[in-house]
Amino acid sequence: MMSSANPIERSFELATTHCDDLTPLVYRRLFEAHPEAAAMFRTEGSEFVKGSMLALTIEAILDFAGERRGNFRMIECEVASHEAYGTPRDLFVAFFAVIAGTLQEILDEEWTVEIDAAWQKLLRDIERIATPDAS
Repeated sequence: MMSSANPIERSFELATTHCDDLTPLVYRRLFEAHPEAAAMFRTEGSEFVKGSMLALTIEAILDFAGERRGNFRMIECEVASHEAYGTPRDLFVAFFAVIAGTLQEILDEEWTVEIDAAWQKLLRDIERIATPDAS
């Protein structure tokens, strides 16, 4: 398997060797850390919504951490749309940290200093986008 030079991309690649579907792990972690988020999902059809939301978020993360062809702009747009749904900006930003934490848990010893540094920078950059007044 060809491993990406991009540490964020590599973290997702490595995770696929340990886990077929990140969705249940990410949402379990999200709801444990932010129980209020569980109520934001309807009960019927929410598994599809969760999977779709995570897939779009991962696409945006990979674009933001990589070539920035345009998918990363979804992050800025989704801040506003989630706010309209009643999602606080800090919870929106926390979702990205939850994804990072889930990957770190899955990768365990394969989570390198380089991957960690790349994720920490990415999370700071996303926070700046999502909460520009907080900078």
